[in-house]
Amino acid sequence: MKRLLATVLCITMPLAMSAAENGYKVAYDGGSIPDIKAGVGLKLYIDSNQIRLVRDETNVITIPASAVTEISYGQDVHRRVGAAIGIGVVTLGVGALMALTKSKKHFVGLTWANADQKGGFAMQCDKRDYRGVLTGLEGITGKKAVDSAALTVRN
Repeated sequence: MKRLLATVLCITMPLAMSAAENGYKVAYDGGSIPDIKAGVGLKLYIDSNQIRLVRDETNVITIPASAVTEISYGQDVHRRVGAAIGIGVVTLGVGALMALTKSKKHFVGLTWANADQKGGFAMQCDKRDYRGVLTGLEGITGKKAVDSAALTVRN
């Protein structure tokens, strides 16, 4: 009986803890949110009628879903040249293979206008959460996300 109880608790406790964790970890990249600097880790919650950014269990901003005017997304791709040089010095040239690899950062931008309050911000999302964030934002706002690479201005 004790083994059965221990087995049930070992299975249900992690499930209960993961069910309570329904937000996305993001990094603020810049925008019109006061008192938050670029690079600060935040938690993004997409509720049924609002979007909330939380830092250390404190609401930073709450945006009504109906106030969102645009959702944009994009990627920033870099070659790992600096890391390849560092590894190449230590490993006598083997690090040159690392110069062929790329690193991607995924960004989501959000703009809103709620009566007299207007603003926007960009956030960096984890590669595993990127599509979930976009789908959640599109679902509650009714807006289609726009690829920021398609918005480049050519002179």
